Amino acid sequence: MLPRVVITGLGVISPNGMGKAAFCQAILTGKSGVKRISLFDPSDLPVHIAGEIPDFDELAWVDPRERKHVSRVVPLAVAASAEAIHDAGLDPAAMSMEEKREIGVILGTGGGAQEFSEEQYRLWHSGHVKQVSLFCIPSGTMGTIPSEVSMRFGFRGYSHVITTGCTSSTDAIGYAYQHIQAGVQPMFLVGGVDAPITPGIIKGYSLLRALTASWNHAPERASRPFSADRDGFVLAEGSWMFILEDYDHARARGARIYAEIAGYASTCEAFHRVRMSESPEEPARAITEALGEARLAAEDIHYVNLHGTSTEMNDRVETRALKLALGEHAGKIPMSGLKSQIGHAQGACGAASLAATLVAMEHGKIPPTINLDVADPECDLDYVPEAGRRAEIEHAICNCVGFGSKNSALILRRAA
Repeated sequence: MLPRVVITGLGVISPNGMGKAAFCQAILTGKSGVKRISLFDPSDLPVHIAGEIPDFDELAWVDPRERKHVSRVVPLAVAASAEAIHDAGLDPAAMSMEEKREIGVILGTGGGAQEFSEEQYRLWHSGHVKQVSLFCIPSGTMGTIPSEVSMRFGFRGYSHVITTGCTSSTDAIGYAYQHIQAGVQPMFLVGGVDAPITPGIIKGYSLLRALTASWNHAPERASRPFSADRDGFVLAEGSWMFILEDYDHARARGARIYAEIAGYASTCEAFHRVRMSESPEEPARAITEALGEARLAAEDIHYVNLHGTSTEMNDRVETRALKLALGEHAGKIPMSGLKSQIGHAQGACGAASLAATLVAMEHGKIPPTINLDVADPECDLDYVPEAGRRAEIEHAICNCVGFGSKNSALILRRAA
């Protein structure tokens, strides 16, 4: 039998709450973190809003002399990682070298340091060449992000980045889970981080007509998954980090266990670089294969945290996929869309979904899908609209789909 893999630490920097306690309170009460952008003046852009974290103190996590040399994702990742490490009862300063070699870092990110590179190009092309960072090349690459986290805490194990679009952090968590099962390392710091709120990225998504430009006047109402009047997603940033470890390893050190990862699967539709196929077959297969790995049936699932981007096709096809994967039981399972509260944190969204599901399992309450005034007739599952709901959750699904026809799913089991 393969080793069991459990979650023993959680750290959160989210648009609607910095720290796991604030995040927990926010999502259970349906608090939106979407607001007018303050990182720059968005007045000349078609979209003025985002799931931004305006009060985040970057310099509390990165030396002021180093800030110009790294992307915003670095302090976001470090801050959430520090909370997850502390929450798991770990103290890197007291660890031996051998102990640090047993802890790996795997981060999932969609755009990674794209924000940093955009700023370097802006400086270069506006004639401010002397202000360009001398680390513009290494700090502009994806691979240095987990390195920054590893260096901060001295962890000497794997230091890898997974970037598979919107499924990036779900896949990072899945990879860490598989490596622990394989006996490669007993413990990983793993999760997702993205900081995509920039003028260039908003312009690019606007060209795709992917962002909603209808709610600049009412930001908190803008992210509307499964609603009949949805017309695009809300861009968001944030970081959600976890400690994953071998069950026996966790028990031996007396760690508190949030939940067990019981299954993971990923598929590809091989259809289009952006659009989803109208067929729900492949996203459904990711769910059914993850259920198979967990040795569970549809009837065993008590909650689903949905991808729910608030785009017309995504919400409709995801609904079909859940029906195909779970059959008649799909209509009996409460489900909710976290993005209604925080927006779409790109490659970090799967980690956000996992964090929300852990909160739901721990507190016995399902976070609501807010802004669901009138559901699309083709989106007819139980999305727990507007107000949270009490529920005992033994098993849950975290579902994720993304660019490039990717589909990934995690299955969680309540800690025994």
